[in-house]
Amino acid sequence: MSHPHPDLSAPAPLPAGGLRVIPLGGLGEVGRNMTVFEYDGRLLIVDCGVLFPEDHHPGVDLILPDFDPIRDRLDAVEALVLTHGHEDHIGATPYLLRERGDIPLVGSKLTLALLGSKLREHRLKETVHYEVAEGQTITFGPFVLEFVAVNHSIPDALAVVIRTGAGVVLHTGDFKMDQLPLDGRITDLNEFARLGDEGVDLFLTDSTNAEVLGFTTSEKDISPVLDGVFAKSEKRIIVACFASHVHRVQQVLDAAVAHGRKVGYVGRSMVRNMAIAQELGYLTVPPGVMVEAKELADLPPHKQVLISTGSQGEPLAALSRMSQNNHHFVHLEEGDTVVLASSLIPGNENAVYRVINGLARLGANVVHKGNSLVHVSGHASAGELLYCYNIVKPRNVMPVHGEVRHMRANADLARATGVQNVVLAEDGVVVDLVDGVAKVTGKVEVGYVFVDGTTIGDVSEASMKDRRILGEEGFLSVIVVVDSVTGKVVSGPEIHARGFAEDESTFDDIRQPIIDAIDAAVAEGTNDSYQLQQTIRRVVGRWVNRAHRRRPMIIPVVIEA
Repeated sequence: MSHPHPDLSAPAPLPAGGLRVIPLGGLGEVGRNMTVFEYDGRLLIVDCGVLFPEDHHPGVDLILPDFDPIRDRLDAVEALVLTHGHEDHIGATPYLLRERGDIPLVGSKLTLALLGSKLREHRLKETVHYEVAEGQTITFGPFVLEFVAVNHSIPDALAVVIRTGAGVVLHTGDFKMDQLPLDGRITDLNEFARLGDEGVDLFLTDSTNAEVLGFTTSEKDISPVLDGVFAKSEKRIIVACFASHVHRVQQVLDAAVAHGRKVGYVGRSMVRNMAIAQELGYLTVPPGVMVEAKELADLPPHKQVLISTGSQGEPLAALSRMSQNNHHFVHLEEGDTVVLASSLIPGNENAVYRVINGLARLGANVVHKGNSLVHVSGHASAGELLYCYNIVKPRNVMPVHGEVRHMRANADLARATGVQNVVLAEDGVVVDLVDGVAKVTGKVEVGYVFVDGTTIGDVSEASMKDRRILGEEGFLSVIVVVDSVTGKVVSGPEIHARGFAEDESTFDDIRQPIIDAIDAAVAEGTNDSYQLQQTIRRVVGRWVNRAHRRRPMIIPVVIEA
């Protein structure tokens, strides 16, 4: 990741009366959102999410924000505020609570319900939590928090106003300005304007769609498109979307009822989240429409609808298994229709297209955002951001939530509306708001924290590089037995390879050069097995690079006999 401030040193102590902002994730990437605010020696955290691994993170399940900069100050944390219930905003919370289990949690009803389910899954006791809604105010230490309704691709999303002696901060969370949302809950632009009239000292704005011109399409525009898909489909329909996209699931349920189909959920997170949404009243399930997914097979194909996880091509999710024809009870047939009702998270393109190709190979008709309006974004496009800058009239702007190109585009929009001070930061870059002016004052070291099975943080960048080499370049081991007295080779070299050349005859040309190199090293006085291993690694590395244009991981083993 490139950094706009590569030479920054650790920040100086925060001046009295100043507010410090430290993004630990989410700035320079789409995911693992986490921002720490410091005032008067106390800390407030907004969001604590995960980033999902890409192809260059082999063996990794999740990527967490780096807690190191605040690890020795967790007792100073007043609260963790969660803006909405998506994984990239709440998913790392269980890992933070393992380090301090009594951090107060603040969020809306649906957000806390989804998080509670996650904490139980991690076998963590629910810590004290404060359920809030738009219009409410709550105080934690020196932080006075107000909440503003915002529209997003999950119900109950909130922007948060943070008041301290340093000024007023408005953090949008993820948001858009859908004027016809399915739940009728629009972004409260009246409140944004009122805050603008009062004076917003620092505006942290969602950058994800800043490069997209105009306004984000309304969710309601999808309903007739889905209706058309249902009308044309003569066999089974499978809709894949995020397990938290309550609005999209509602539209599928409504279309299923209109066309006389029954619906089943596939995927553990989908089943769990929709049960929570239905119980709390965010999802309306018409009577008689739901059946257990396994029981759908008893119905004719034209009566079946499955709502599945796996819209991002996740290898272990239900849709990926279907595309490989190895799902335990869903087997696609010629003429089935699969709808990918989701956006493409940057970095997931190859995985998604791999799934689409697998589905098409099995004879499915695949409907996706590239060929039909079956998904709209949950993020504000450029027109909406411009509108917000004009009504909020912030003194300082700090783009958040997005890759570098998204944040830079957002910064340009802010400047175009006349904002004088726009601060571009990335993960770890420290921004201080002092005397009404925000500026970069230093940098703390942050990195990726990888979750690999039950292991957290033990997978380093170096070991990740080794995994990539293994996956891309292959593995080669060389075993040689030498006489412990003379140093002469008495057995081997025995060569084993994986990933690029598994025919043993491939290595006939290098066996004698290995023996010669060992003899030469011993003749020069080398009798240490480690040094002999390094000799083997150099000889084999040069040969394999020259002969095969590969750089495999080479593991030499020298045994003294």
